[in-house]
Amino acid sequence: MHTLATFEDDALLDLIKTDNRIAFNEIYNRYWDRLYATAFHHLKDSAAAEEIVQDAFITIWQKRHDLHIESLSKYLSAMIRYAVYRWMAREQQRQQHQLSAGGLSPAVTAAKDVDHKLLLEIVDKLSSELPEKCRLVFRANKLYDQPLDDVARELNISQKTAEAHLTKALKIIRLNLGKAFHFFSWFL
Repeated sequence: MHTLATFEDDALLDLIKTDNRIAFNEIYNRYWDRLYATAFHHLKDSAAAEEIVQDAFITIWQKRHDLHIESLSKYLSAMIRYAVYRWMAREQQRQQHQLSAGGLSPAVTAAKDVDHKLLLEIVDKLSSELPEKCRLVFRANKLYDQPLDDVARELNISQKTAEAHLTKALKIIRLNLGKAFHFFSWFL
């Protein structure tokens, strides 16, 4: 009998679709620590990070028959990233509700939400204009929370080259972000 630890993610996903709990446990054990570390890094809340990771794996099991995943690692990272954003948004709403009881205007909090969304859209737009390798490294590392050494390995480049691409991308985005804010300040 083959040990599932040697199986690729795609093979494990195929087994999960046939209700193979051992394959599911292998994926769970393979990714749990990394996903928890990502969630905890952003939330600084152990219980919330654990809950988010558990919910992601529950979702994988519940939707196992309908999954069409090209890269399990990226899929799980995206699940965690969006769950973290949703948790942060709920937490922010809870805090805003508490503050509004103290007199903070809902218009002020709505304006902050719009500003945050606008900033994310600007960064996404600016990153789409980067040179290809810079864009790939920046998005994988900064938007998808992939460790830089994993990005380098995926792109078949050295760690130093990945660092150079990331540094270049950050310089370009900072420069253009400054220009964008200068442009918008004319309208304020």
